[in-house]
Amino acid sequence: MDVYFLRHGLAGQHGDPKYKDDSLRPLTPEGREKMKRGSLGMQSLGLTFDAILSSPYLRARQTAEIVAETYNIKNKKIHLTENLLPPASVEELLREAHDRFPESQRILLVGHEPHLSEMVSSLLKSKPLAIDFKKGGLCCLSIEPSSKNANGVLNWLLTPTQLWLLAKEKR
Repeated sequence: MDVYFLRHGLAGQHGDPKYKDDSLRPLTPEGREKMKRGSLGMQSLGLTFDAILSSPYLRARQTAEIVAETYNIKNKKIHLTENLLPPASVEELLREAHDRFPESQRILLVGHEPHLSEMVSSLLKSKPLAIDFKKGGLCCLSIEPSSKNANGVLNWLLTPTQLWLLAKEKR
């Protein structure tokens, strides 16, 4: 199974008094535009997703919606899950993904830092890795989900700029 970890796009400033509830911080107009370009880059790579799971926070949900729109995903809903928020473990998240989407071989997970890096480190059976997971960055791991302790293999990590460049090549 391929698992794609996508960090949400650029959002309103953390600590901005306009957003007393951090979970309601939206993507900025620039963040929305950059995410659209990034999702076009994902398409140019030939990536497909059988399921999309997202943190329930607004900025992550908006990021997932942009990807779903780019991919014209109409019949599949984005599944919001608390398992993409700390302190949830990657094992809990993968169990939920498997229970909800048992046939899925390509799952997109949209979340936040440092939680995504912690999950990637856990799957790679490593001490916490110092991953520079940019907003709008995408990481792909291959895992064997049926094993009790899923082991991951890092396939790649792309920055948003790399995704944008791939989108430009497609035009």
